[in-house]
Amino acid sequence: MIHSGEQEFDARFDVLVIGAGGCGLVAALAAADAAPGSEIAVVEKLDRMQGNSMLSSGSIPAAGTRFQREAGVQDDAAAFIADLDRIAGAHDAPLLRERLAKVSAELVEWLVDRAGVALTLVKTYKHIGHSVHRLHSPPSRRGADLMNDLLRKVEEKDIPVAFGNPAVELVVSPEGAVVGAVTTTPTGERTTIAAGAVILCTNGFAADRALLQQYCPEVVGAAYGGAAGSQGEAVRWGLELGAALGNMTSYQGHASLADPHGSLVTWTVVEKGGIVVDATGRRFGDESMGYSAFAAVEMAHGGPFYVIADTRVRDVTASGQEEYAELVAHGGVSEAADAAALAARWGMDPAVLADTLEAAAASASEGAPDAFGRTAWGLGALRAPFTVTRIAPALFHTQGGLLVDGDARVLRPDGSVIPGLYAGGGATAGISGNRGGQGYMSGNGLLGALGLGYIAGRAAAGAVKADTNAATA
Repeated sequence: MIHSGEQEFDARFDVLVIGAGGCGLVAALAAADAAPGSEIAVVEKLDRMQGNSMLSSGSIPAAGTRFQREAGVQDDAAAFIADLDRIAGAHDAPLLRERLAKVSAELVEWLVDRAGVALTLVKTYKHIGHSVHRLHSPPSRRGADLMNDLLRKVEEKDIPVAFGNPAVELVVSPEGAVVGAVTTTPTGERTTIAAGAVILCTNGFAADRALLQQYCPEVVGAAYGGAAGSQGEAVRWGLELGAALGNMTSYQGHASLADPHGSLVTWTVVEKGGIVVDATGRRFGDESMGYSAFAAVEMAHGGPFYVIADTRVRDVTASGQEEYAELVAHGGVSEAADAAALAARWGMDPAVLADTLEAAAASASEGAPDAFGRTAWGLGALRAPFTVTRIAPALFHTQGGLLVDGDARVLRPDGSVIPGLYAGGGATAGISGNRGGQGYMSGNGLLGALGLGYIAGRAAAGAVKADTNAATA
């Protein structure tokens, strides 16, 4: 952290966005949209787009969109908030949960109409936690396509994005306002940038083992499947500035990372009726709690693990999700004629596996809660031929960080605002509660990224414009 009087500024912008992930690109576009003619710039430490939005399915939950109405889906912010409350429970950012739910429809329609992003309502699955179909995603179900659309629009708007230029320090005025940042080039050249507002879109701290050990020790040993750049800068800078933190134990895990392929085995396989077993062929929990919550169950149980479904589930899932279809095409989903063949292929006890499959099929047919409390079975009881993929639990991103207000302004513990500083996405306290991976609902991370980017960009540009107008009046 340096003070503004310590050196000259090399460049000046109205709004400086730190981080070129989904949050950062949306923040830049929203700022440009809210205050035409504003000078906006984005700096990014990596040499290309590599954030968690790129790795996601691009699924944004939104309630009350025109796309839902066209599909006959009845939904509103109150229903969305009720779902979030049910899954996450009480936590440190309840106002943020309400703000994001209420702005979600506006966000999705703005992304399509103003930011040039191709999105469609996902009608083939809801994912656990959502009571109605409210996920909006690129047709490919790939976050990379969403990001490419955003970057294309940023380039059309002539907003500069400096890749390979990490921000290394924030610049603070004697009064405690954030007034810029210092960046460096790969050769070590420093640039001090002045800004009317700074928006932190630097992602979380899942790639920093020291911060994980401090705040999320239960996942320190988990495989990491998220972005390499999630190294906790926002948390460290915020603490230096006296910012408040929230939901720091929260994270998004995933119970189904293909082992050893490394690609995600979509949880749709489970939602359609699949089960997860251990090396003996036994189930050990209620898979319907969701992919994030079940990851913690797996980590406590100890692997290896296998997701078992059948060819119906495989084919239905592959028809709607390209990444899973590619896993199937590349041999990542094995097929077995019956339970005995499956057990022989993977070294499981055939009698144990047969009992497991029979018990699951009975529960699916009867509709009563099974021994673990599961009642949702998708397409119904599994039947031969079966499919199987070896999987492992993984950590994808943290869901805790800086506390912000309804305009994405960074707060101190007493509720006061740190002037000039905004934040979004993984840099902030999310809406997934403070119970580890249990409160994560599909799309929470991307809604926090794009939703807060949208809010922060508009608020920051509006504040700078108001200050400029006041100064010239």
